[in-house]
Amino acid sequence: MAQVEILKSRILLVDDHELVRKGIASLLGSEWDICGEAANGSDAVRQIRQLKPDLVVLDVTMPGMGGAATARQIRSIAPTTKILFLSMHDSETVIQLGKLARVDACLNKDCSPDMLKKVVRSLLSPGPLPA
Repeated sequence: MAQVEILKSRILLVDDHELVRKGIASLLGSEWDICGEAANGSDAVRQIRQLKPDLVVLDVTMPGMGGAATARQIRSIAPTTKILFLSMHDSETVIQLGKLARVDACLNKDCSPDMLKKVVRSLLSPGPLPA
């Protein structure tokens, strides 16, 4: 009998802090395929084209191309890729910026590991997103 390989959803992590990327990778890597990491928006856009991830976990505040500009570029080259804004700022401004950039969800970096996993799981499951 042939063994069926279950493909894990692919996640690209984008944050200008390596420690943050590695921490998120260690949290999510057992359940999903961390297919790449990028330290800035330009590198993320290059990797999107090559890696075709299902989800991008995207820092809002980065030097050079910030999260909102990166999200807009991702939307233009990979419209079905889900985008999760992750920010150290807990403000209405970040939420509005996310709406304008058409991201799928926004989370504060103060969230619990379980909350991050719950949101990632909901973004990657088939069907409409919960309200």
